[in-house]
Amino acid sequence: MSVAADHQAAPVVSHVVVGVASSAGGVQALIAFAAALPAVFPAAVLVAHHLAEQPRSHLTEVLGRVCSIPVRTASDGDAVVPGVVLVCPAGSHFVVLAGPRLLLLREAPVNFVRPSADWLFESLATTCGRNAVAVILSGSGSDGAAGARAIKLAGGTVIVEDRTTAQFSGMPDAVIRSGAADLILPVQNIPGALADLIGEIVR
Repeated sequence: MSVAADHQAAPVVSHVVVGVASSAGGVQALIAFAAALPAVFPAAVLVAHHLAEQPRSHLTEVLGRVCSIPVRTASDGDAVVPGVVLVCPAGSHFVVLAGPRLLLLREAPVNFVRPSADWLFESLATTCGRNAVAVILSGSGSDGAAGARAIKLAGGTVIVEDRTTAQFSGMPDAVIRSGAADLILPVQNIPGALADLIGEIVR
C-alpha cells in the first residue's frame, strides 16, 4: 500500500505545493532551479533529492546561498507554507499530510533510493489534488514516475526537465514515458513557468 493510500480522507489544501525530485546530476539542477525562483513565490516547495548514506547533507546550505526565498531542512511536523523551500534531510523520506504538514519517515530506502519521490508525490496527490505540482529534474532510474502519474490523475500538474539541461535523463524520461508530463522545459525556465501556472491555479 502506498503512503498516500493511508490518508485518503485528508482534505485538499488551499495553496499550491510544489514537490521537486532529483538524483544524479540533481544538485546542479537544483541550484539552477533555486537561483531562478522569484523573491515572491506563492507556493511551498519540497525538495526530495536522493542522498547517499551519510549522517548529514549540505544541500540546504548550498541552495540557500542562491535562492531568494528561505531554504530550510525539513523537520517532522513542519507546516508546509508558501514562500519557503523545505529540503528532506539525509536518512529520511517525507510526505505531506493534512494541514498541510510534513511527516518524516525514518525508513529504509524504497526501490534503493531515499527520499522516495514517489512517496512524496503520492502524498501530494492525496492532500493537495489540483494544487499539487511535481517537478522532476536530472536523475537516473525511474523514481517519481508513479507519483507523477498520481498527481496527474488527481488534477495536478507535472513538469519535467528537458534533456538539453538534464545531466541524467532517466527520471525525466520515465515520467515522459508514463504520459504524465504536462511541460518539458530547461531547468532555468521551470520557476517562471511555475509562477505563471500558480497564477492560473489560484484564480
